[in-house]
Amino acid sequence: MNVQILSKKLITPSSPTPSHLRNYKVSWLSMFQSPLLYLPNIFYYPSSTGGDNIERSKKLQKSLSEALTIFYPFAGRYIDNSLIIDCNDEGAEYVETQVSGFLSQLLEGGEIETELRNRLAPIPHRPADGPIVLVQFNMFECGAVAIGVCIKHRAADATSVFAFINAWATAARLGVDKVRTPSFQLASFFPPRDIPTFTPNFGEKKAEIQKRFVFNTAAISKLKAVASANINGSRQPTRVEVVTAIMWKALTMMARAKHGRLRPSLLVHSFNLRGKTAMPVPDNSCGNFTNPALARFTADDDENKVELHHFVDRVHDGIRKRVTDSAKISSDDDLFSSVVNTKTEMIEAFHRSDADFYMFNSWCRMPVYEVDFGWGNPGWFSAVAVPGHNMFHFMDTKDGDGIEAWVSLEEDDMLLFQENPDIKAFTGQE
Repeated sequence: MNVQILSKKLITPSSPTPSHLRNYKVSWLSMFQSPLLYLPNIFYYPSSTGGDNIERSKKLQKSLSEALTIFYPFAGRYIDNSLIIDCNDEGAEYVETQVSGFLSQLLEGGEIETELRNRLAPIPHRPADGPIVLVQFNMFECGAVAIGVCIKHRAADATSVFAFINAWATAARLGVDKVRTPSFQLASFFPPRDIPTFTPNFGEKKAEIQKRFVFNTAAISKLKAVASANINGSRQPTRVEVVTAIMWKALTMMARAKHGRLRPSLLVHSFNLRGKTAMPVPDNSCGNFTNPALARFTADDDENKVELHHFVDRVHDGIRKRVTDSAKISSDDDLFSSVVNTKTEMIEAFHRSDADFYMFNSWCRMPVYEVDFGWGNPGWFSAVAVPGHNMFHFMDTKDGDGIEAWVSLEEDDMLLFQENPDIKAFTGQE
């Protein structure tokens, strides 16, 4: 199946950015993100929605131009040595492609081959001062389309990415006057400052593969029932807690099979700070505003605590601690201390040769299936494989009740992980 580029252009804002907004400082929270890293994702729209794809593309370009006027930093260029986005209106990159074949061929069985899927999103390997937003509009022979969007992580976290994409879709479907205006005040709360250098050393690069594991509604109900039966009190674990826990348990067993003994591990889970601190930060703040929750498996102390509910408790306690700690944050210094302590703990665990490190990122409840440009909601949504080490990425199934878990592991580890009895049982592979 071939993906042929038909055109490539820059889409500039429909109105120029006022001169007093030209230099947009990024907050120190954004400085933890590599200026080279993008957050890539793809929205798939089946041919049954009908319509002329050339006209659709024109509509997308017009509404993108309008959305960029509102999200004006996204049309600029990041200047690394100044820690600012130059809001120069150079625009977003927009690529049109023609894909030979049919979308249904790629989605048979609900799976899509990683290498080909990645070709449906713009190539995010750009210099630090490259476009902040990259769009690829893919047209299939059957009339279906796939829209790949990559946004520079230094400019936005996942919450901001999907706020922008939904604003763009709203402008296309209803008009730009219906778009909710975002806040770009994070740098006023958290101005740039000297931050410690946190550079993970991945060591010798080994081949990693990415696979998708689907926990449907029935599987999650069973996991919740098993966990709840052994949890003290009446607390009902969440979807994310039970899926994280069953995967962490499988990873712990995988490590024991490899090393002949239980090994300690640190689990890191994404955590959105909007609405969680004591600071008056607007909930519609655009940028990076996260601080992950941490959970530990100590091996020696926990050698008899390897059942599902034990892992659920660890995940829950880690998230609850982040909620409690965040509620006490009332100043820039408070948050800086919390984030640096968290990063220090993460890096120390990452570099331990006698322990394992797992990075979980949840996009569950993100409005990805609400992205309607005027021809209906997407039939499917997927992330794109990005370089990482022991990475686990969650997103909703289309019905909103299940979880698709995208797992990136070294090849030998993946073979052990996918054969784990719990993983096979709860993802319908038995």
